Amino acid sequence: MLRILSLCTLILLAFGAHAGGARWQMLMVESPGCPFCRQFRAEILPSYAAHPQGRAAPLLHVDFDGPWPNGLALASRPRVTPTFILLEGGKEIGRIEGYPGREAFWPAVAEMLQDAEAR
Repeated sequence: MLRILSLCTLILLAFGAHAGGARWQMLMVESPGCPFCRQFRAEILPSYAAHPQGRAAPLLHVDFDGPWPNGLALASRPRVTPTFILLEGGKEIGRIEGYPGREAFWPAVAEMLQDAEAR
C-alpha cells in the first residue's frame, strides 16, 4: 500500500510539472463486441479522468481496425483488445495487453508511469 501511495505521489508531481498539458497519453485500442473492453468501460472508465494516473495520461480511444491517429510510433501493432499504450509525443513507451481487471489495472499503469518518469 505504501508503494502505491508513493507511486501516486510521483505521478502527481510529474503531472504538476506539466500542468499546461499532460506529458503522456494513454491510447486504448478496442474492438466492438470485446467483453474485456466492456468490463474496462464499466469498472474503470467512469473514474479514469478523475484518477491521478488518468490525469497524468488522458485516455484516447481507437478502434482496432482504425483509423489511427497520425504520427504514432508503436513498437508493434496491437494483437489483442483492449491494449493500453502509453505514449509520449506520439511514441510508445509502455503497453498493457489485455485488461488485467480492476485490482491490477491501476498498479500496472503506475508502474508504466514510474518507468516513463525514470527515463
